[in-house]
Amino acid sequence: MKKSVAIMCGGGPAPGINTVISTVAKTFMKDGYEVIGVHHGYQGLLSENPVLEIFDFHRADRIFSRGGSSPIMSRFKPKDSDFKVDFFKKNNVKLLVTIGGDDTASTANRLTKYLKSEALDVRHIHVPKTIDNDLPLPDRNPTFGFHTAKDEGVRIGNTVYEDARTSENWFVMSAMGRSAGHLAFGIASACHFQMVIIPEMFNKTTITFEKLTNMIISSIIKCKIMGLEYGVALISEGVFHFMEEEEIINSGINFTYDDHGHPELGNVSKSHIFNYLLQIKLKEIGLDIKSRPVELGYELRCCNPIAFDLTLCTLLGIGVKKLFDQGATGCIVSANSRGDITPLYLKDFEDENGKIPPRLVDINSDMAQLFIENLFFLKEKDYENAKKYVTNPEAYDFKKILNWS
Repeated sequence: MKKSVAIMCGGGPAPGINTVISTVAKTFMKDGYEVIGVHHGYQGLLSENPVLEIFDFHRADRIFSRGGSSPIMSRFKPKDSDFKVDFFKKNNVKLLVTIGGDDTASTANRLTKYLKSEALDVRHIHVPKTIDNDLPLPDRNPTFGFHTAKDEGVRIGNTVYEDARTSENWFVMSAMGRSAGHLAFGIASACHFQMVIIPEMFNKTTITFEKLTNMIISSIIKCKIMGLEYGVALISEGVFHFMEEEEIINSGINFTYDDHGHPELGNVSKSHIFNYLLQIKLKEIGLDIKSRPVELGYELRCCNPIAFDLTLCTLLGIGVKKLFDQGATGCIVSANSRGDITPLYLKDFEDENGKIPPRLVDINSDMAQLFIENLFFLKEKDYENAKKYVTNPEAYDFKKILNWS
């Protein structure tokens, strides 16, 4: 019976997934393997009747430069009791290639250990993907999809900035980034936005809605002093994940709540929340400013990959075959800054609690400090001019809000 390779995708999309799949398929087919795409993630893989996609060269060749994922993705997380051998036995699977985050990789490691206990030798190699760029890869190398998502974010951001300038409006944007501000910071700095707010800035104070709002107002007043009646403030959605739940619940926003009583942040537009709270505060202090919300979210996840990610994902796909031929299993495929393929193991990333800590924006780096210093915000020297707009300018001093001074 022909040996096969199974490819499965977990979590949410990132540009370049199809490039990885296409490359893996083409590379293994050359060596006589059947390549099977499994729809619906682990749910499909472990179901009675999995929906499969058998690749030939033409099918693989059609998708390599396309966004999205040819096998349908799923966030389903199986329990050990869900594991079964049926699919792997029936299809003579020798390698499971997973594309996803650390949860997808961890589950695959559990699954392949179970298969071994059932006398099935199925190896596993994981290709990490996230547009958040928050995996601690060697040399601070980017995760695949990040540069394409940033590129699309900059395209949209430049258009929004032109609207702000043309209409003399303010826009409050938010960008994806569950636990790190790489995407927001990259887009805002490339677009010359007046203000960017990421969770890493709050290294010396807690995050509250009042602080976020006051930081935007700091930028608005500074711009007014300089004769500018427009601007864009971009906030990373990651600020929610570092905020006390009580702060979120008491914000005045009507959230839906899950079965455990936690606010369901995925059901709301973050930019609408930030803009709504900004408008309330502006009315309180008597500043007549028009602002509009813009959400940078799902628009970024299924773009056609740009050249950087096409090259990186092709390298990672070929790298899967290289590691497989070397006998590697239970590892992540990674390329260093020279383009060398190396296996990484989850234990190399995990902290003492078995969790993979996110790679954050290095807020003390030259790059971060220079970009932040180039933002528009109130300093002590602006207090006198700022009194034309607010009675207490020190409350809007950017560095005092962050406890940086």
